[in-house]
Amino acid sequence: MLTIPFDKMPVPKAAIERLANIPNLSVLEGTLLSERTRFGIGGPADVYAETADERSFMEAWKVARESGAAYTVIGDGTNLIVSDSGFDGIVLHFTGSAIENEGGCVHVAAGAELQSLVDYCIGRGLKGVETMTGIPGSVGAAVYGNAGAYGHSINERIRRVRFFDGSSVRTFGNAECEFQYRESIFKRHKDWIIFSADLEMDISASEELRPIADDILKIRLEKYPPTMKCAGSIFKNLILSELPAHVQQAIPQRVIREGKAPSAYFLEEVGAKGMQKGGIQVATYHANLIYNAGGGTSRDLCKIIQELKSRVQSRFGFALEEEVQYVGFSENCAILESKGCC
Repeated sequence: MLTIPFDKMPVPKAAIERLANIPNLSVLEGTLLSERTRFGIGGPADVYAETADERSFMEAWKVARESGAAYTVIGDGTNLIVSDSGFDGIVLHFTGSAIENEGGCVHVAAGAELQSLVDYCIGRGLKGVETMTGIPGSVGAAVYGNAGAYGHSINERIRRVRFFDGSSVRTFGNAECEFQYRESIFKRHKDWIIFSADLEMDISASEELRPIADDILKIRLEKYPPTMKCAGSIFKNLILSELPAHVQQAIPQRVIREGKAPSAYFLEEVGAKGMQKGGIQVATYHANLIYNAGGGTSRDLCKIIQELKSRVQSRFGFALEEEVQYVGFSENCAILESKGCC
């Protein structure tokens, strides 16, 4: 996700007119971003524009950059915390969603739902992403954050990624994407916008893949009901070897999975379960699940996130890192919270 800040200024009318004249681009003014995030939180964007056409997106990006106003690029909003005051600028969204395959190679546009990719592959007997069933969001976001579940991440299947670097469309192979646990080069270059990816799948039988996905989906839906306004897990799990020695020694072996210590363990230890502020609630059954129970605000959400980070830092001596991204904040949530303005 890209956010380019400028001195606060309204979007010039000339820029809005230029956007409106771009073919295949839908342009809205004052649209509520709460309607485009899974948390259901967030004020209006001055201008919201979306398109499934790469050329139209690049033209819109150029207009946004030249406008002098702030602009940001979002995906499906499943992993966003948007400010209660919204976004003073232009929000761009690429929605291309085509999926096709030739043998075991699947080409998928970044705007496709990850679940659509999972179902497409299972239906054609293509093995490799079935464990990602039920993970919300787009394929572009999955590549950006190297999404995964049950011991597998999408980087295992990536052959190539096509992206817009602000001046031209480029292609990276897997190694160039520099994937790590919930990380990629695209997170470090937020001005690069993913357009599509090629995935290399194994040939299998649909009747073997579907039960695997169905069992995983059942478990996921019990934890994250589709009506729940949340972003899934708020904090990243921890690489065990990167934690302080005294913390490694204190973690029960039963909670360690594939060399990782779940953030939920540390959060539970500091009393996260059941915490509530306004309409924001930490689940009573999962310490790393924070949701909008109704009427929640980003201010309260940020306060809970910062309180939990502070508790873990004080108790264990290290900082948790959020998986969520922030939109509409001039600084990160922790700094805003310390100033009392988050």
